[in-house]
Amino acid sequence: MGLNRKDLLGIRDLSVEEIGLILETAEPMKDIIRRQIKKVPTLRGKAVINLFYEPSTRTRTSFELAGKYMSADTINISTSASSVVKGETLKDTGKTLEVMGADVVVIRHSASGAPHILAKHLTASVINAGDGFHEHPTQALLDMFTIKEQKGRIEGLKVAIVGDIMFSRVARSNIWGLTKMGAEVRVIAPATLLPPEIEKLGVKAFTSIEEGLCEADVVMVLRIQMERQQNGLFPTIREYSRLYGVTAERLKLAHPDSLVMHPGPMNRGIEIAPDVADGLQAVINEQVTNGVAVRMALLYLLTGGGNPHDTVN
Repeated sequence: MGLNRKDLLGIRDLSVEEIGLILETAEPMKDIIRRQIKKVPTLRGKAVINLFYEPSTRTRTSFELAGKYMSADTINISTSASSVVKGETLKDTGKTLEVMGADVVVIRHSASGAPHILAKHLTASVINAGDGFHEHPTQALLDMFTIKEQKGRIEGLKVAIVGDIMFSRVARSNIWGLTKMGAEVRVIAPATLLPPEIEKLGVKAFTSIEEGLCEADVVMVLRIQMERQQNGLFPTIREYSRLYGVTAERLKLAHPDSLVMHPGPMNRGIEIAPDVADGLQAVINEQVTNGVAVRMALLYLLTGGGNPHDTVN
């Protein structure tokens, strides 16, 4: 069974059943990654284009490996070396790629809504790899997959998201996804980095990290973006680290078996202490592996995949 949609543009419009299908499909995909020879012919003859208008290492490489492990022809396009610098529009770029035979276009763009615009003009599938301050759906999916894999469930867990909630597309996608799947989501940040009326999204907001971390099952740390300090949204990097950095001492407030997560790249010693990032509770490297598995699942489902377990056998 494939997804009953052409594109993956955000978590907000996914149903609980669709999220469940993606997470279930990622399980056999992870088995492929564990093999000595990581190759199956599932997407042979399919073309996947990674169109990135923003720099990225993890997400772009993850999509590239996901396609190649399933034998798709995968091509990366850096917009700094393309016709975009000559003034070509997003629509024209997309149509050009489609008439060349692209089956899937993975796009990351600094403008919120850019993937939605592209999807309207293409018959090829479009996957949102991050758009402005809007969403980063595949990151939320890999985070949910990691939580379910480690904890056996998502429903009923207390998940604390710490950091730049206001501008984080990772936070936004995770809030929508985790609340749909039945988790209790807490957001922790300085008041200047909390969106107004954030509680309307079904979360609990805290400006005290100690209160927010109390008895949490999962601690999701967001990268602090240095430009926020330059914009005066918090006094100094040192002050932010002192008040909101996730340290080993603060982590004791969460459950002893709580997970520590981070979407990367990390600012060690700022939003997360090095001993926490490298500690036994951290599943940060596992998130990276799971990112490939989840993106394999999405490429498979959007191109009309059948039983995912047939892919592994």
